[in-house]
Amino acid sequence: QPELEALFAAHANAINQNAALYARIKAVEATRETSNLTPEQQRVVWLHRTDFIRGGAELSPAARLRVGEISQELSQKFTAFRRNLLADEETWIVVDDRAALRGLPDAFIDALAMAAEERGLKGRWAVVNTRSSVDPVLTYADDRDLRRRVWTAFIMRGDNGDANDNKALIADILKLRHERAGLLGHPTHAHMRLHNTMAQTPQRAMTLLEQVWRPAVARVHEEVRDMQTLSDGQGGGIKIAPWDYRYYQEKVRKARYDLDEGEVKAYLQLDQLRDAMFWAVGRNFGWTVVAADLPVYHPDVSAWQVKDAQGRHIGYFYFDPFARSGKRSGAWMNQIRSQERFAGAVTPVVSNNENFVKPAPGRPALISWDDATTLFHEFGHGMHGLASDVVYPSVSGTNVPGDFLEFPSQMWELWLSDRQILGRFALHHETGRPMPTELMDKVERARHFNQGFATVEFLASAIVDMRYHLAETPPSDPAAFEKAVLAEIGLPDELVMRHRSPQFGHIFASDSYSAGYYAYLWADTLVADAGERFATAPGGFFDPELSRRYYDIALKVGNSRDPAETYRMLMGRDADPAALLRKRGFA
Repeated sequence: QPELEALFAAHANAINQNAALYARIKAVEATRETSNLTPEQQRVVWLHRTDFIRGGAELSPAARLRVGEISQELSQKFTAFRRNLLADEETWIVVDDRAALRGLPDAFIDALAMAAEERGLKGRWAVVNTRSSVDPVLTYADDRDLRRRVWTAFIMRGDNGDANDNKALIADILKLRHERAGLLGHPTHAHMRLHNTMAQTPQRAMTLLEQVWRPAVARVHEEVRDMQTLSDGQGGGIKIAPWDYRYYQEKVRKARYDLDEGEVKAYLQLDQLRDAMFWAVGRNFGWTVVAADLPVYHPDVSAWQVKDAQGRHIGYFYFDPFARSGKRSGAWMNQIRSQERFAGAVTPVVSNNENFVKPAPGRPALISWDDATTLFHEFGHGMHGLASDVVYPSVSGTNVPGDFLEFPSQMWELWLSDRQILGRFALHHETGRPMPTELMDKVERARHFNQGFATVEFLASAIVDMRYHLAETPPSDPAAFEKAVLAEIGLPDELVMRHRSPQFGHIFASDSYSAGYYAYLWADTLVADAGERFATAPGGFFDPELSRRYYDIALKVGNSRDPAETYRMLMGRDADPAALLRKRGFA
């Protein structure tokens, strides 16, 4: 893989620094508004010229050469970062005594036993160092020491002072990015990255993060107080620590809302929720999704054909839901083949990839509400790629600025809690009965529960990301820098960043989200605003007129139009920032 990464980087440099090609693009771009170019062609030419400039096309030969060298060096650093992180995520905590697993659901305990057996540890239990295995332990395990051990292993990925330690790589990456930004005429990497986004400047992105930080931290203090009170009342004799947060928040949820996440999980069968998403795109957009007889790269993967209302082929969707050895952590969508009509019709092929815990044989795959949200999120990305209807592949589907990219994905999360979805597809894994209305009511009442934790752990990561890439001098000691920034902004002691620097693949495993993790919050502002429009429409989230507008204006155009203009066309105005605070229960 490192050799391929270097080849890809060299190939990209050869294109972006081709003087004759750039001269032609520059000439076409100079007359784009007075020529006969279509609006899509005008945008494509402008975007290509922007990419060439970012690749060093207008620099001196020496500077252009150095930019190319930096790109290749970075590609190698990114590969090493991913390799180190994956190595630490393929470790596990061994449990020898089933009593230490008290509080965990039986199905999850069986999955831990299966994971141990796969690793030659039959008769024991293995908690693999990935989020889908770790979070249930932190939520349900009564054994506080087990929670501490599992939490520590997880937050120390890439930060153990061994061959897999990522801190030196981070320092190198930051230094290279800063040098490249300077060569290209930008004060920092953040300024370079945000030039062609909805936010446009780092200052606008930071303003949004800081506006939400204060109410979110205030909510965390309330959540911690409630958890501490509950623990004290039970004679816990502890001070809430980061490995206690999920455990006691679940107890507070039960006490306050009579809502047990395990009770909800019993209705969240993975296969049923997958079918729910397929049904929903049929209701909203007239799509039909049917199983496809296509080769797959692993037995866990399934293939699906997507057709429109007239039965015409739209594209293929691959679904890869379970964790396995050698698979990278997290959840993501791949745009395997982009839709285009440049030299004939090319239909899209996309995949969704998650790391849900695979159930023991004969058991259904039950997932948490958070995992179900992730499932819908990634399908929102997949839907965006499938809906594309443009001429040029460079602006197809999800090839959009990051702060708009997360709009369709986070928007689709809202469909999970729609009562038509829950009533039809949230079926109890034993009885087959739909989720009762009373349980749906509890889920709705608790929708803002724990928003302090969720928002602050995200914001801490987003702020550290932006501060790394706004630094006038790139930090040489990432651990000290991270610690100083978190102390300065006042991160509560009871939680940590969602992604500590040594495992922050979003920003250090590629350039994709570098100085761009804020995009999730920016996009959630759009989601909060547009979501209110759907919620109050005559047909709710399945309103036919609003669904048609959303599809035609926002989903199918890719990056063939400025996303800010797209949003204004959809809503008739810019997004209302107050909607975000309402969505998260901070206003």
